[in-house]
Amino acid sequence: MTKVHELLDAKGRSIWTVAPETSVFDALQLMSEKQIGAVLVVESRKLVGVFSERDYARKIVLKGKSSKSATVQEMMTKRIFFVSPEETLATCMKLMTAQHVRHLPVLDGDRLVGIITIGDVVKQVISDQQFTIDELTKYITGDGYV
Repeated sequence: MTKVHELLDAKGRSIWTVAPETSVFDALQLMSEKQIGAVLVVESRKLVGVFSERDYARKIVLKGKSSKSATVQEMMTKRIFFVSPEETLATCMKLMTAQHVRHLPVLDGDRLVGIITIGDVVKQVISDQQFTIDELTKYITGDGYV
């Protein structure tokens, strides 16, 4: 099974962060520019939260607040689920499903080294399964094996 560090090697390790005092509007602009669904909230080089499109929809829009005056700190998800680079994607899927999260920061000790999404994980799992199917098909048909 593929591990998180292998997924990060393939997809890249770009991480987009904002400070807690960033306005929700500015965070949304960054998310739009980078075409991402969440940003990590970092203070003094420490991960303190995740701000996602879901937070925006549930905490700003539905509560009638203003994205220009509200800060990310007020609206971010503070309960952070994360994984290490050595974790398997199967474990990530279980965690994401059980905790209803779509984004997992990747921490190597205290150091933030990436972020993975449910889309990243599903895409890689499907690729892994297709590889297995192809190899089994070759084995069964004798194609490519001596």
